[in-house]
Amino acid sequence: MNAYNPSNGLMRPDRPVGIVGYGAYVPRYRIPAAEISRMWTGGTGGVPIKEKAVNGLDEDVATMSIEAARNAMLRAQINPQEIRAVWVGSESHPYAVKPTSTIVAEAIGAVPNTQAADWEFACKAGTEAMQAAIAFVGSGMARYALSIGMDTAQGRPGDALEYTAAAGGAAILIGPAAESLVLIDGSYSFVTDTPDFWRRAHADYPSHGDRFTGEPAYFKHVLGAAEALMTAVNRTASDYRWAVFHQPNAKFPERAAQALGFAPDQFKVGLLSPRIGNTYSGSTMIGLTAILDVAEPGDRILMVSYGSGAGSDAFDLQVTERLLEARGRAISTEGYIARRTEIDYATYTRYRDKLKL
Repeated sequence: MNAYNPSNGLMRPDRPVGIVGYGAYVPRYRIPAAEISRMWTGGTGGVPIKEKAVNGLDEDVATMSIEAARNAMLRAQINPQEIRAVWVGSESHPYAVKPTSTIVAEAIGAVPNTQAADWEFACKAGTEAMQAAIAFVGSGMARYALSIGMDTAQGRPGDALEYTAAAGGAAILIGPAAESLVLIDGSYSFVTDTPDFWRRAHADYPSHGDRFTGEPAYFKHVLGAAEALMTAVNRTASDYRWAVFHQPNAKFPERAAQALGFAPDQFKVGLLSPRIGNTYSGSTMIGLTAILDVAEPGDRILMVSYGSGAGSDAFDLQVTERLLEARGRAISTEGYIARRTEIDYATYTRYRDKLKL
């Protein structure tokens, strides 16, 4: 992205680019938050969401990424051999040493003439892969680059994270503006060293700083990135039809939206956490897919991710006429959410391998 303005930090590629394909995946299994509460608190107290999505025994970040990527390819209608990068962002890659991205690239037919890599930055691993894809395509190094944000349900038994840490995510295919369903007008990144959430090597579950995760972590970065981007592109909340934020729970994105001046109807469509939980690396991206399933040409979208540690990526997006024809080619995000099989805590424990022998 050579067109960097040091006065405002806005990142724009030399060549205009956009989203030429998108796809989501949510596993069918759901555990109600009330079931987790029943196990650990006897059902007393409130719960942060209604239920969360849980991956099955035969699902991991690789298999779920393949499903989302195939949906993106169906909407894009391109030859996979033209994809020059396949990038998977996740906190829960199935291998410590062996890339998830090569498995996905092989499955969608993009090998061998492509670049592949796995990305990490807590919950914004998917959007940082998106930014790299924008640069890759915008510089002319590639015609298409695929970025994915995907995670499995993690959370220490009995911990607050267990209520919300969920499975699922999305794939975003970046390509030339002339072929785009959504144009990308610019992006902005805001990062600091704020240790609100972490997992050491060999640890089974992540740790977190409790209330520290809100201030100065989530809100400082989400609001900082959003305000800087909106200032750089000279827009206010009223210029956007839709907004989507990282969703560790329902309250945080609602508070962020209100602080930025957004009305509830501008971000409720992409607010999926009450029904499927926090899908971590795919949280913001899957919210975007839900918006793209209903958005109209000309609609402008603000997307802001958040990754603990900490940082946020903000994007200014605008829908084109091409979206109307493309979105019906693959299952919608709501379609995946509707495929629901409820499980109890014992089944959840088995599926997530929480019994260590």
